[in-house]
Amino acid sequence: MNKCELKAEIARHGDRQKDLAYALGISPSVLSSRINGITPFTHPETEAIAARYKMSAKDIMRVFFDK
Repeated sequence: MNKCELKAEIARHGDRQKDLAYALGISPSVLSSRINGITPFTHPETEAIAARYKMSAKDIMRVFFDK
């Protein structure tokens, strides 16, 4: 996962990390651990992020599968 790209997506859409955390139904600290690679995102969370930010397949690959 490319945390810089995810943070950029969050900012581009006018969100803060805590906004995304609440939208995913997780705490900001859990989101932080996901972003920092301590624990992985679940498949439903990645789908929800992609839907929230209207990410293309290319965007999804760039954010979740690039380092």
